[in-house]
This record gives sequence, C-alpha cells and structure tokens, in this order.
Amino acid sequence: MHPLRSQFAFSLVELSIVLVILGLLTGGILGGQSLIRAAELRAVSTEYSRYTTAIQVFRDKYFALPGDMNNAAVFWGTAANCPGNATQGSTSATTCNGDGNGQVNWWASASNESFRFWQHLANAGLLEGAYSGVTGNDTYGWSSSPSNSPRSKLSPAIWQISYANNSMGTFTGVLFNYDFGNALFLGVAASPSTWNYAPALKPEEAWNIDTKMDDGKPGVGKITSYVSANCSTSSPTDYDASYALSVNSLQCILIFGYL
Repeated sequence: MHPLRSQFAFSLVELSIVLVILGLLTGGILGGQSLIRAAELRAVSTEYSRYTTAIQVFRDKYFALPGDMNNAAVFWGTAANCPGNATQGSTSATTCNGDGNGQVNWWASASNESFRFWQHLANAGLLEGAYSGVTGNDTYGWSSSPSNSPRSKLSPAIWQISYANNSMGTFTGVLFNYDFGNALFLGVAASPSTWNYAPALKPEEAWNIDTKMDDGKPGVGKITSYVSANCSTSSPTDYDASYALSVNSLQCILIFGYL
C-alpha cells in the first residue's frame, strides 16, 4: 500500500486575509483616482484666473484683445496665408491680424481669431508654449501637433475662446439665451458638428466648479453650461434649471462668459 500524499489547501483564515488585501488595494486605487480628479477640478479655477489675468495684461499693453488685435503683425511679423482661413500654421511668432471689432471670433472670415488668441498671448510672453494660430484636424479646430488651444489639467478637456450668443450659427439652441460676449469654453475636442467641443464634465463636477466659482446654477451667472437635458436642461430659457446630479457620465460643457 502506497502512503497517501499530503493534501495542501488555503485555510479560511488565509483566504480571508487575501480578500482583505485585495479589497484594500482596490479601495486604494479608486481612492487615488478620486483624489486625482478632485485636484483636476481645483485646477480649473487656477487656469481660468491665469487666462483672464493674461487678457487684462495684454489689453493694458497692446490696447486690444489677443486674436482680435488688428496690428499684431507689426509686432510679430506676418504669417503665411493671411488673412482668410489661415490654414498654414505658424512655426514662429509670425501671425495674422484680427479685425479689431472687439470680438474674438472663430470663423474663417475673422482669420481664426479664436486660435490666434492663444498665439498672441504666447507671443506676448503671457502664456507658456507655442501655438500654431490656425485650425487643426477637424473643420473648426483643435489639434495637438502643433497645439492651437491649451489643454486643461482636467483631463481630457481643452480651453477655447469665442464671442458667443444663443443666436449665432452653431451656438443656436445650445447656449442659454444670453449675449455672453467673449467667453472661455471648457470641453473636449470633438467633431465639426459640435464646433470643436464635446462634454468634459459630469453634472456633479460641473456643479462643483460652478458652486466654487459662481452660484452653482447652470442657467445664470458668470458660469453656465451648454443646454443639454443630461447636464441641466433642454430649454435655453430655463434659467431656474439645476444640474442633473444623478447622471454619472460626461455630459457638461462649461462657458465662462463676460470676459
């Protein structure tokens, strides 16, 4: 008769210890992700302050808005394909003039002022990095190589600027019924059908930023959201709307108006 081989197995205590360790690791990863996202949300206000301060300094120095400045080439030289849609990006400080009407516009007839805006700020030493000043990989806009709009630390959002009101072209029906003037937009580079923006924030995250920087209401104040039922409301005149806090997916684009 052959002796029986010893049988080895984990005890219930050992299995419990393993499960506890796995739970702690999972909780630590999820907790770390939450902390990272919270830091990204806090960065939005810092970025906004940086850009608004840069705009004010630029105005004081050049008596014009970046992008809209109608004598920019006098300071930094003339880029190829100016004016018009200026599709050839600048690889140096050379740039295109804006039309000087006080509006930073993104459409082609305005020489892509929304993109020259960032280049003018960089040329003036008020923004880090180099910017092409022209349209990117989609019809209206964004590109990463070379960059033409700054990325936010709030992944995967970018910043853009445009003069905006509810009745203008692709903005019709997607903004609350205001004339926002020159406004900063925080969203995700997307398809041409949505200008160059798609949602970057969950409603709770948008509410968090709006509450800390403004009034926490998507339809009124300095900060508003795109009009979207999954973010806040589908009506551009529903000024009493609230953020859809029960929705747990990226649904919101924020507009920082009245610059």
